[in-house]
Amino acid sequence: MAYWLLKSEPDDFSIGDLKNKKVEPWNGIRNYQARNFIRKMKPDDKAFFYHSSCKAIGIVGSVRISSDYYEDTLALDSSSPYYDERALIENPWSAIDVEFENMFESILPLSRLKELAVHDHVLASLDLLKKGNRLSVMPITTEQWQCIFKYAAL
Repeated sequence: MAYWLLKSEPDDFSIGDLKNKKVEPWNGIRNYQARNFIRKMKPDDKAFFYHSSCKAIGIVGSVRISSDYYEDTLALDSSSPYYDERALIENPWSAIDVEFENMFESILPLSRLKELAVHDHVLASLDLLKKGNRLSVMPITTEQWQCIFKYAAL
């Protein structure tokens, strides 16, 4: 099993939206490195759900990857906000299905993760905390997964 972190702007799609829908495609990713991470995901992998570009930035819950990756057809739909006229048919954008797992009682804010990383070597290497890292999909280690869950439970 692998572990991931998925970022979403809650005004577009929140953990509450996923809780209501149960399973939804994680699509609209238009960064090659993030797309390549999606292609490494397997059913039953786990991911943290992270709210970004909002007042309360941070990890809000977890999801289960519930499908293998597949072609993100929104890239070829000219009526979609995720349309990409440059999308290559032979190397298309990818999507994955995610299933709601849990919502934390309170958000684990990015600011708190940064504070914790000063004294926690496991969190210090978290890609999310590296300057300039804006990827919406990123891997995390088993140790980071366990550590974040421990802090989210406090």
